[in-house]
Amino acid sequence: MPHADLVFTGGPVFTANTVRSRASAVAVRDGRIIAVGSEHDLHDLVGSSTEVVDLRGRLLVPGFQDAHVHPVWGGLDLMRCDLSELSTEAQYLDRIAAYSAEHADDEWVLGGGWSMSAFPGGTPTADALDRVVPDRPAFLPNRDGHGAWVNSAALRLAGIDRHTPDPADGRIERDAHGNPTGTLHEGAMSLVNRLLPATSLETLTEALLLGQRYLHSFGVTGWQDAIVGSYGDAGDPGPAYVAAAASGRLTARVVGAIWWDRTRGLEQIPELVEKRERYRGGRFAATSIKIMQDGVAENFTASMLEPYGDGHGHVTDNSGISFVDPAVLNPAAAELDALGFQLHFHAIGDRAVRECLDAVEHAIAVNGRGDHRHHIAHIQVVHPEDVPRFRELGVAANMQSLWAALEPQMVELTLPFLGSPRDAWQYPFGDLMRAGAVLAAGSDWSVSTPDPLAAIHTAVNRTAAPAYTEGEYGPFLPEQAIDLATSLTAYTAGSAWVNHLDQVTGTIETGKFADLVVLDRDPFAGPASEIAATRVLQTFVEGDRVYAAPDA
Repeated sequence: MPHADLVFTGGPVFTANTVRSRASAVAVRDGRIIAVGSEHDLHDLVGSSTEVVDLRGRLLVPGFQDAHVHPVWGGLDLMRCDLSELSTEAQYLDRIAAYSAEHADDEWVLGGGWSMSAFPGGTPTADALDRVVPDRPAFLPNRDGHGAWVNSAALRLAGIDRHTPDPADGRIERDAHGNPTGTLHEGAMSLVNRLLPATSLETLTEALLLGQRYLHSFGVTGWQDAIVGSYGDAGDPGPAYVAAAASGRLTARVVGAIWWDRTRGLEQIPELVEKRERYRGGRFAATSIKIMQDGVAENFTASMLEPYGDGHGHVTDNSGISFVDPAVLNPAAAELDALGFQLHFHAIGDRAVRECLDAVEHAIAVNGRGDHRHHIAHIQVVHPEDVPRFRELGVAANMQSLWAALEPQMVELTLPFLGSPRDAWQYPFGDLMRAGAVLAAGSDWSVSTPDPLAAIHTAVNRTAAPAYTEGEYGPFLPEQAIDLATSLTAYTAGSAWVNHLDQVTGTIETGKFADLVVLDRDPFAGPASEIAATRVLQTFVEGDRVYAAPDA
């Protein structure tokens, strides 16, 4: 047998295969894994030109695959006024002031990444932003992308005043007299972002490549871009993927989730089919449809079966927003399923989760069962009666595990308004696992860090990873924890399954692409409390090194 191009020795190797077998050596030739076993088994595959990577007891894992992420937006945030590493209003205003001064010729001040927990009620004001950007409009989405901070110049330019009605899918934050205060929730953001200057293809491609480098540094070798279409302040990333794939610069494997315009109905489906044909090439294919069914709990737009509380023990008349009426959602799901699309739902509230499951159930009733691997992302509040339906309907649970922890936003802006028993129905990963659901995992970056090890730490411990904690809190619903092997498998084989890449990636097995990651330790060998300290040393795609840490 010809010699290997690349051999990893001195394992351990986490294969993520069905029995989660362990090995100590892996051989690669022509971009594919040709052998998995021990050093003795692979000895004859090492020749004079073979590169040998000595793991020295550090763990080799399959490349991580992020099942819900926004790399182009993340790249743009890094290029613009990035607030994601800061945590207080004063820090935000200092960064915005400095960025504004450095980019004095820009028509708008753009960026984002602020945390709702930094502001009373989670809502920053135009008055504060006016102090540092008084002369031109500013539009700064928050970390989760479901709200934006704008200044008075932006409100004036958009014609937003006390007489402007709230859109059906959003809300304008107002004072006691009805005047807008500077925070726009959900669909209200479109009142301003429709006025933003278009982002050029060149800029979008630069942002994609920057985001790709960043993701590779965390061991991510493939992902599903959760919005391919025009949304927010970034523009449609689809053409950037096509351009990067055509030029050979797209090194990751990417599935695109084409945006479902919630202001329209089934008449848009032929356009989605046309986009699917146009948005493909190389390692990119837009074969999924993204349906955002609700908002987020912190601004009371997550769709709930029962109304929110007011934080003081009283029930309100607000149960959130279902962005797509089930009268539209169900036939849309059936038609899209019949056309071979995967459905990628955003659902935070228990009503939204149920509506998405109902839509898949309707599609199955109309079309029969296919192999589209529909999945629901976020799954923050899941009614216990709906947990077994994930397995029954073949719907994957797409976890953003990093969020399943007590931190200021959860403690101050979520728990008081959910109340019992819903506060105990959050992020039920353990129940979903025990019910037999397929678990996949993602980060939602740029909403939160794309570091898989930080998310895995939280999935296992139900506490925030040390670098991402604000305050001292105990475990959050520890009965919903999942073990390290299950969480690692979700972030590799589980996400590969969702992306229909499980025949060629996701596990370390002979014949599969050599998408591999070298960690700086074996997290199985240490305490669970130290999982998040694990770093990525090297990332390989088809045997080519796409990232190496300075100390690798």
